[in-house]
Amino acid sequence: MYTASDLRKGLKIELDGVPFEITEYNFVKPGKGQAMYKCRIKNLITQTTQDRTFREVDQIGKPDLEQRTVRYSYHDGHNHVFSDPKTFEEFALSDETLGDARYFLVDDVEVSLLFHNGRVIGVEFVKPFVEKQIVETEPGVRGDTATNVTKPAKIDSGYELRVPLFINQGDWVRIDTRTGEYTDRVSKG
Repeated sequence: MYTASDLRKGLKIELDGVPFEITEYNFVKPGKGQAMYKCRIKNLITQTTQDRTFREVDQIGKPDLEQRTVRYSYHDGHNHVFSDPKTFEEFALSDETLGDARYFLVDDVEVSLLFHNGRVIGVEFVKPFVEKQIVETEPGVRGDTATNVTKPAKIDSGYELRVPLFINQGDWVRIDTRTGEYTDRVSKG
């Protein structure tokens, strides 16, 4: 169990059986009365945030969390299968569990799985960038060079993102897996 004085940004806590991460933390000491700890917390399962105030006497639970690094193996039609390189244990995750991360999977990519009570609740790429080929986009218009002008483009997995006008079909781009946004063009050759 944690006490309110243990709270800090980045700490993972459990409230009513649900794991949360503290994203903002503020200690408030009013002129009268007891000190309060105002926090913004993010639900690690639904990714929603809420504000919560704790008093010094509050007891806060420690979540049963485990983090494991695994490699992407294959897609079996219904699930994406990952394997632990040390134990060879396999984990099958649905598209709903993976969220947008499913669009950025490539063979043998390492991901970190976050488990809560033995159930996967989060997926994060070990390397935050992935290189993918643009399979569909409109050609850029010559002379249309205003700054920060973007156009829609699709990668092979069906994910759609915004890219600069100079990106053409067949180009390789680097995508930030945390935000799903274009970062730069990659030369393959």
